[in-house]
Amino acid sequence: QVQLVESGGGLVKPGESLRLSCAASSGAALDYYAIGWFRQVPGKEREAVSCISSNNGHTYYADSVKGRFTIFRDSVENTVSLQLRNLKPEDTALYYCGASKRPGSTQVLTMARDYTYWGQGTQVAVSS
Repeated sequence: QVQLVESGGGLVKPGESLRLSCAASSGAALDYYAIGWFRQVPGKEREAVSCISSNNGHTYYADSVKGRFTIFRDSVENTVSLQLRNLKPEDTALYYCGASKRPGSTQVLTMARDYTYWGQGTQVAVSS
């Protein structure tokens, strides 16, 4: 019912920035879903980076990215973006966006198991 596509990843040097975008390819209105940006590296669990509730009621940032990353919606474009600033090598991962199992999630969801729909991921690599 909800098909997501991530874009914007790439290879950058430490201190540089990227903007990731999560779009619905199937016509679902993302404004009505809790959306989470997660990242995963080989051998580790998928972890929440930044999440936003439906209708922008609440946001969450992992301690490791707070102050550097910003999550925001563009309702006109029907996207949820993650602005990554001052990137560090430890930010290297495959980044996924997820949507909650059903619309109307007004709380922030920070666990991967709380999300039903996922994109295929976009790779972020930070290296000198």
